[in-house]
Amino acid sequence: MPSHQNITVKRVETPAELEGAFALRIRVFVGEQGVPADIELDEADTAPDTVHAVAVHDGVVIGTGRLLADVDGRGPHIGRMAVEQDRRRDGIGGRVLQFLEDQGRELGYRQITLHAQEYVKSFYARHGYREVGESFMEAGIPHREMVKDL
Repeated sequence: MPSHQNITVKRVETPAELEGAFALRIRVFVGEQGVPADIELDEADTAPDTVHAVAVHDGVVIGTGRLLADVDGRGPHIGRMAVEQDRRRDGIGGRVLQFLEDQGRELGYRQITLHAQEYVKSFYARHGYREVGESFMEAGIPHREMVKDL
């Protein structure tokens, strides 16, 4: 596992960091996974209570995720977790996830929900999330709802 030296995980602070997060999401979700480009970026991205996190290495965004305050009246939700393809399995996704959970705790959230792609639900299970309900399709990809008490 490569060193985490010089990798900073933080809340997005600048327009350039937000653009870096969006560009990474487009590469991963649209380019790699075939998610339609017109649904990848949405109104939640610009909501004032959305927390965007980035993992930055040498000034380049290599990981991202977001924390929404409320989704359809069901409470806080983590989503749009993405890591550069050549940096996966380096622990970056876990660091971004932990950062977003910590942000949730600071905001007083007691539980967080996410929609995990089926092929990565074991990643979230290792981080304390449990499956809820049946598999469902989202953006043409099988997902499973998962929750974690904070």
